[in-house]
Amino acid sequence: MTISIIIAVRVWQKNLEECVSKCLQLDHQDFEVLILPDQSFAPLPDKRVRIIPTGDITPPKKRDIGIKEARGEVIAFLDDDAYPPQGWLKNALRNFQDPQVAAVGGPAVTPASDTILQKASGAVYASRLVSASFVYRYLPKKRREVEDYPSCNLIVRRSVLEELGGFNTDFWPGEDTKLCLDITKKLGKKIIYDPGVLVYHHRRSFGLQHFRQVANYALHRGYFVKRHPQTSFKFSYFVPSLFTAALIFGGAASFFSAPLRIAYLCGLLLYIAAVFGASILKGLTLFPFVFFGIIFTHLAYGIWFLKGLFSARLKEES
Repeated sequence: MTISIIIAVRVWQKNLEECVSKCLQLDHQDFEVLILPDQSFAPLPDKRVRIIPTGDITPPKKRDIGIKEARGEVIAFLDDDAYPPQGWLKNALRNFQDPQVAAVGGPAVTPASDTILQKASGAVYASRLVSASFVYRYLPKKRREVEDYPSCNLIVRRSVLEELGGFNTDFWPGEDTKLCLDITKKLGKKIIYDPGVLVYHHRRSFGLQHFRQVANYALHRGYFVKRHPQTSFKFSYFVPSLFTAALIFGGAASFFSAPLRIAYLCGLLLYIAAVFGASILKGLTLFPFVFFGIIFTHLAYGIWFLKGLFSARLKEES
């Protein structure tokens, strides 16, 4: 089975070089790598790699161009800051023996080569206090059927993509939510999470880069509660906003009532204890970053989720 790996990028950079190098070491025999940058750069010596300049457009539109140019029966979407181990494609293909399986995804694990600040960001995402039931996206967990999966590591039948017209959206992030919704609801097909379909994903550095990413995810998820409620209207997505509201308004109300003050302080202490316990499990080196990272991730997500929820419209061309 021929597989086309599509990597949407802006420019050639170090992470992309690593990504392509690892792709060329995959143990599957019949595959190609399509790189879609804004502007062309020097061709790579390996004939399996094609460079298709697209101009300055969004990643989902780049991927739609890649789908049209691809030769494969299966399309594997991979971010330029991620890279696969040798068995990535072989492990993915075994899931397509079921004709009802339209797409396969796997965990995006923080690599050991990342800096401490990158590992801290990865550890925050991999904490159940942050990702809750979605922690399998960052750590290998049991195989399961899912209804929404990130496009940083998503492998889809070409026939399915052609039937749906590709991503067909300018939302980013959020393009994967729309595609997965179309797969599961419009076509009634399956998306499988397989822990063997693992990639290593370099994280944003802990700090401003991490929180910008969290805010962007939250903004689109909040908006998608209205736009795509089938996959986004879930209680777990509202929890950080409820926490943020309780922290602010509960704190203000506690000044006027002794019972409320006691309840508020007890709740706050329980929360801090839970965050402490989750953070210390990541080791002493990462502990302070993860501890404050979990708290501020909750606050950033909570605030920006509400902003998305109450936004009349986010930028989209479709």
